[in-house]
Amino acid sequence: MNSELKKYQWAAAGILCYVGAYVFITYDDYDHFFEDVYTLIPAVVIIAVGALLFIIGLIGCCATIRESRCGLATFVIILLLVFITEVVVVVLGYIYRAKVEFEVNHSIKKVYDTYNGTNPDAASRAIDYVQRQLHCCGIHNYSDWETTEWFRETKNHSVPLSCCKATISNCTGSLTRPGDLYAEGCEALVVKKLQEIMMYVIWAALAFAAIQLLGMLCACIVLCRRSRDPAYELLITGGTYA
Repeated sequence: MNSELKKYQWAAAGILCYVGAYVFITYDDYDHFFEDVYTLIPAVVIIAVGALLFIIGLIGCCATIRESRCGLATFVIILLLVFITEVVVVVLGYIYRAKVEFEVNHSIKKVYDTYNGTNPDAASRAIDYVQRQLHCCGIHNYSDWETTEWFRETKNHSVPLSCCKATISNCTGSLTRPGDLYAEGCEALVVKKLQEIMMYVIWAALAFAAIQLLGMLCACIVLCRRSRDPAYELLITGGTYA
């Protein structure tokens, strides 16, 4: 049982840290479309919770091995704090998930206006990455490129090559061949992607909050048995009835 508890706590810690790290990595790919850095708060919290679970695993194992009342009480209190933290993550996740659409709508036009087509430029790399990964072109569709400064300066009546469908080998981005280009705009897809990422955080926090609640109940049962059952006390301490 002790080894199973230890494995559970460390597995939970690893999964939570993975989810938090995934949010950080993905945010780095889309950060130009998202100006509010506080959106990362749920990811930061969930990584902190994951790290804390490593410590909880050690405390829980030591407490159950020794059947220490103080250790078990500490274990329950820490689990309660983790449970509350995970509930906070869920609430923050829903709050920032609702803000995603506003943030993207507010910033995406500015990002497209700064596109210059050169690889070292961060905004240009971000747009090309999004258009290739999400199979989209422009804000609402490929015609949005006609209003950009880059389009007017190039004067070749074409869009970036990242708008080209992956199945088209000889695509030049020319607007005279719209069938070669992705028809869907990027704004809605970026919003959808970021909201999906936030939902991963929410579901992970909900799942582990439920498991933490079960862990608290089990630890409380052990505490109650230890304090109310003399036979259980003697069994633990190695004593016997006369």
